[in-house]
Amino acid sequence: MRHVPRKRFGQHFLIDPTIIHKIVALIRPVDSDCMVEIGPGLGALTQPLLEKLPTLQVIEIDRDIVSYLSKYYAEKLIIHAADVLKFDFAVLGNDLRIVGNLPYNISTPLLFHLAKFCHLITDMYFMLQLEVVERMVAQPATADYGRLSVMLQNRFIMEQLLVIPAEAFDPPPRVQSAIVYMRPRAAPIVPPEQEQLFNELVLAAFSQRRKMLRNTLRQYLTAADFDQLRIDPELRAENLSLEQYAVMTQHIHTLNQLKG
Repeated sequence: MRHVPRKRFGQHFLIDPTIIHKIVALIRPVDSDCMVEIGPGLGALTQPLLEKLPTLQVIEIDRDIVSYLSKYYAEKLIIHAADVLKFDFAVLGNDLRIVGNLPYNISTPLLFHLAKFCHLITDMYFMLQLEVVERMVAQPATADYGRLSVMLQNRFIMEQLLVIPAEAFDPPPRVQSAIVYMRPRAAPIVPPEQEQLFNELVLAAFSQRRKMLRNTLRQYLTAADFDQLRIDPELRAENLSLEQYAVMTQHIHTLNQLKG
């Protein structure tokens, strides 16, 4: 099939057979897996995955690609023609293994969307823009560490696995890519009932990341609160660990409950 990649869908099709083989080897599919592929495109990963799986579920928004997949992979492919940002993964069952070459233009909102379904997911392997993966796995006090790092690490254990050059795609993107492995934590660091407050706190802290915490978190914490928490209010957002954000969230949550 000759398909013109569509910019609005962020389409860059993987074409390097060596890279494809390495990715499938990392995923290690077995016939008992409930595997879901996001954005199968023209089947670069779909075909080798189907060689090891009895069925594969895919989510694809491009109607031309859906038509192509329906024609060539009809017997073993379960196709969901849908916008993945609105897709309810709960309809697919439990123990999901999710893979895909994610469109770079929706990667961050998609990762947050998938976080809502952590309880249904076994693991995920995604190809993303390298700089996004570096931000996802970044540690405190580094340039890449930010809101994305904190929010995703609350839900997932993550590891960067493989850097992929631009020439492995058609058309080649302007950036390098990488494979990231994501496994949901048995339980998030921040309890679900505190998650909204946690989101607000982290967003406020990183909204002006060059400012000190005493300024960015002024509406949440006083000097006395910082003393009680043993957190230096002159630190900046990137200096705090996920666990310290969790402790601050717990403290504010308790204060709010006491206020009634």
